[in-house]
Order: sequence, then C-alpha cells, then structure tokens
Amino acid sequence: MSETVNLGTATVIGVFAGMLYGGSKEASSSVSKDAEVMLKLGSTPDKREQYRLMRDAMEKRFIRVTRGSIVGGVRLGIFTAAFCGLQNFFAEKRGVHDVFNVVGAGSATAATFGLIMPGSLHWRARNVMLGSVLGAAICFPLGWLQLKLVKKANEATCEVGDAAKAKSGLDAAIERIEGNLNK
Repeated sequence: MSETVNLGTATVIGVFAGMLYGGSKEASSSVSKDAEVMLKLGSTPDKREQYRLMRDAMEKRFIRVTRGSIVGGVRLGIFTAAFCGLQNFFAEKRGVHDVFNVVGAGSATAATFGLIMPGSLHWRARNVMLGSVLGAAICFPLGWLQLKLVKKANEATCEVGDAAKAKSGLDAAIERIEGNLNK
C-alpha cells in the first residue's frame, strides 16, 4: 500500500513541477511578443486603442502561460507516474529494492517517451535506443543515491525508535519509584 502512496505523491509533485516549468518557460518566451505590443502602442495615439491592445496582449500572455503550465504539468506528471509505476513494478516482481529497479524504470520510461516522439520510424527507433541508454546512464547514480538516502533515513528512524523505547523504560521506572514512595 505504501508503494501506491509513493506513486501518487510523486505524480502530484511531478505535475506541479511540470506546471511551474511550463508556465515559467512560456512567461519568459513571451517577452519579445510584449515588445511588439509596446511598439504598436507608441504608434497609436488613441487611448481606447492603446487599452484594447494592452488588454489583448495581457489575455494572450495569460492564455500562453496557462497552456504552458497545463501541458508541462501533464507531460512531467505522466513521465513521473510511468517511472514510479515501473520502479514499483520491478521491485515487486524481483522482490528486491535496489539500483537496478531505478535503472530499469528510467531506461524503459525514456525509451517509451522516445517512441512517442514525432518523426519517422527510423527517427523513433533512434530515439528509443538513445532514450534507453541515457535513461539507464542517468538513473544509475540517482538510484544509488536514493538507496543511500533511504538507508540513512532507516538508520535515523531506528535510532529515534531506540531512544523512544529507552525513554519509555525510564518513564516506567520513575512511575514505579513514585508508586513505592507513595505507599
């Protein structure tokens, strides 16, 4: 069950990160389009026409940024869901949580997304091969880092758990002493 929660959390984070990236990319690319509007404003003496040009420019910019946010969120969200789903699938089928689950998931996800890229069959086959190799090459160090971080987190959890057990034993001893003093 915790694997499903991890998948959902990672997907939501991927969607929001994609929305942030897509929106900021569109916002920064619309600077040149804003310059065109400013040039038109300078050549138009009518105030109503200037306001209409500004309103139209703002609406178009809003639509571009919103569209970029949605498209970016969907793309990164699907990529994240596919990666985490494959990683959990490999871990469940192999019965082991190790680096190779991350490498396999990264390789398969990148290859799949290389396959759905537009282009000819030859171009797509090249993208699949390149995606597979790059996905594995990038995910190996990331998988190793993930395993080390999980190991450290588990060690810290065990230390905190041992301290809580010791404290609860100390609390029990104090209560026994207080009970004996009250008699």
